[in-house]
Amino acid sequence: MKTAMTVGILGAGQMGQTLARLFLAAGHDVVLANSRGPASLSALVAELGKGARAGTPAEAVRDGDVVVIATRWEQTAAAVQGLGPFDGKVVIDTTNNRFGPGPKDIVDLGDLTSSEAVAALVPGARVVKAFNHQPIPVLGKLRRPESRYDERQVLFIAGDDAEAKKVVAGLIRDIGGEPMDTGTLRDGGKLQGTGGPLAGYNRLLSHSEASELLRHLGVGAPELGTPG
Repeated sequence: MKTAMTVGILGAGQMGQTLARLFLAAGHDVVLANSRGPASLSALVAELGKGARAGTPAEAVRDGDVVVIATRWEQTAAAVQGLGPFDGKVVIDTTNNRFGPGPKDIVDLGDLTSSEAVAALVPGARVVKAFNHQPIPVLGKLRRPESRYDERQVLFIAGDDAEAKKVVAGLIRDIGGEPMDTGTLRDGGKLQGTGGPLAGYNRLLSHSEASELLRHLGVGAPELGTPG
C-alpha cells in the first residue's frame, strides 16, 4: 500500500510547479518554497488545492520527507545556503549546469558532474539526480499506461545511495512513470546531465526504448525495488 509523503520543493518556477501537480495528483502533500517568501505563493497554492501549502525554505526542508531542488542553476547555491541539517534526508536534484538553452550556455564545472557539485552544497543529504533529462513541458505530460499492453514512460535516476534511489523510484511510479537507474552521481550524472547521451530527447522514452539505449551505452540498469 502506498504511503503518502510530504515533498518539500525548493523553487516554485516551471519545474517546481510541474512536480507539485504530479505529486499532488498521486496523493502526496507538497510544501513549496521560494526566495520571496510564502506570501508570494498564496495564489499558486490556492490553485494547486488540497495538499499544497507554502513555506519558507527551512520549513520545506524540515517538513519534507523528501526535498526537491527545483531551482535554476544560478539560484541553487543561495537556495540551499544555511538550510538543514540534511542528515540522511533524500534530496532530489533536478538542476542542470546551464544558464541558457543554447549548446554553449553551460557552466564549466571542471571534472565534477552537476549533481556532485549540488551534493557538496547539502552535506549529509542522500542526493538523487532525477527529472532533469527531459524538457519540463514533456514531464508535465507524463501519462499512465492506458492498458496492460502499454509501456510506462521512463524517468532516469542516478545516485550513490541505494535506499534513497528506491524512495525516488517509488515517487516516480506513483506519478505514473517507470524509474530506470543509470548508476552513481558521477557515472549516471554524466549520462543524464547536460550534453549526456540520455539528455536532449524531446519526449519520454518507453521502457523498451530506454532499456535498449542503456544496453547500447553499456549500462546495466539495476532493479529498483521499494525501500527496505
